[in-house]
Amino acid sequence: MNTPPPAAAQPGDGAAQPGDPSRPTDPSRPAEPTRPATPGKHRLLRLRRAVAGLRPRMLAAFVAVAAISALATAALTYRAATNSTLDLTQDTTLDELRRRIDVLAPALPFPPTQAELDRLSAQLSGTGGFRDWRVLAAYGTIHSEWTQPVAVPPALRSTVGAGHAAFQRFTADGHPWLAAGVPVTNTTTGPIGSGAPSGLTVYAVLPLDREQGAADEVLAGAAGAGVLAAVLAAGLALLAARQVLRPVRALGDAARALAQGRLDTRLTVTGHDELAQLSKTFNHTARTLQGTIEELRAVESQGRQFAADVSHELRTPLAAMLAVTDILDEDAEHLPADTATALRMISNETIRLTRLVNDLIEISRLDAGAAPLRTEDIDAATAVRETLDLRGWSDRVDVDLPAALPTRLDPRRFDVIVANLVGNALRHGRPPVRLHLATHGDDADGDLVLTVTDRGPGIPPAELPHLFDRFYKADKARTRSEGSGLGLAIAQENARLHGGIIKAANSPAGGAVFTLVLPRGTASEDQ
Repeated sequence: MNTPPPAAAQPGDGAAQPGDPSRPTDPSRPAEPTRPATPGKHRLLRLRRAVAGLRPRMLAAFVAVAAISALATAALTYRAATNSTLDLTQDTTLDELRRRIDVLAPALPFPPTQAELDRLSAQLSGTGGFRDWRVLAAYGTIHSEWTQPVAVPPALRSTVGAGHAAFQRFTADGHPWLAAGVPVTNTTTGPIGSGAPSGLTVYAVLPLDREQGAADEVLAGAAGAGVLAAVLAAGLALLAARQVLRPVRALGDAARALAQGRLDTRLTVTGHDELAQLSKTFNHTARTLQGTIEELRAVESQGRQFAADVSHELRTPLAAMLAVTDILDEDAEHLPADTATALRMISNETIRLTRLVNDLIEISRLDAGAAPLRTEDIDAATAVRETLDLRGWSDRVDVDLPAALPTRLDPRRFDVIVANLVGNALRHGRPPVRLHLATHGDDADGDLVLTVTDRGPGIPPAELPHLFDRFYKADKARTRSEGSGLGLAIAQENARLHGGIIKAANSPAGGAVFTLVLPRGTASEDQ
């Protein structure tokens, strides 16, 4: 449909009405067909929803807190236990070594020989002493025989050689060891270290496998406690999630039911917490919404009934007025010019009012569900030719029709659709007006596609979404026009009764393009 400049398009002019009423449909605009999602996408969507749900997040949060707490506790316990055990061991080792040197060193001659150093090491070493340590005695370049698999760390030798007692923990061959060293003074009275250094140093090497095993047992116990805490946290999380999500799930189900039109849906309120308050708010909202919608439905029903009653009441006097104006039109040429002009104006306005009343009656039938769809097996190409011939448009429309296009539809409602689309193109567009009828693509069983184009200025983009609205006229300044503003709305409703749709667009070459798409077999049974 197009508009003669400078006026905008005048959609919805009623060009023809069917003799039979039709079934109503949902007044909302039909959505464009969408490509169905693949099963893989559905599975991915379900997985994403499951992972992103509140239950998995609560479970993950509880388990994460428990695991982090258990890990931190285990780490701190392991560190404290290990340090405490090692500190006790090294202090005890160093004290014991000093004590035993205090007993044995005074009897040692200076400078000692190799044999005397071996004897001192043997006296200080062995399981009969402090656990199973081994002692190395060194004086200058000589030292006692050393049979241990590990050597005394050089750093410890340097510290002890400088005259300081010290100890050092180290790892050799995958096992922990403790080495302690004490410098021996050359005094014969008083404790070791109270005189000048004698050059004799004594080192004790002690394996720490027992201490490491004890620390590992502490760590294993802490880890077991952490696992138990995580399991208990998971159980508590599931219990808490169940208590929290049960009313949330009920709220979601109620909201979906409300969206599906079950306005009497209510939630059972238990307790006095935030979820209970949310349920009360939902119930209050649902009651308010139900009351508002029922009120709107009542007002809408009254409006439809009023329009239908007024239309039916006007139909009889309009029929009489049309009969009178027809008789007067025949004698108009014998009347004075002013009288003839007034008569023709009255006649035109009566015709326009009659068309408006017929459109209102048709809309009321569609809304009230008083019009069944009666389909027949017909030739769509022949039906288009008959529509154009009946209205005298055959010479004004360029048609591109197949030789035959059998389909099943309601012929009278198909006539309404074609008449409205062609009538709008002739009335508001510019010639040439072209009509093309074919099936979708190359499929002989595809949808029926009828296209009406013209070479007018086209439709303003801002008006395209509203062309099929009732009583919509693009140019708001033109309050009176030849059309009623219902023609395209009625055509769209009739298309939707067949399971089809009408689309409006602008042609790249200029002009408006209206495309009717009807399934050829979906309405095969009479309603």
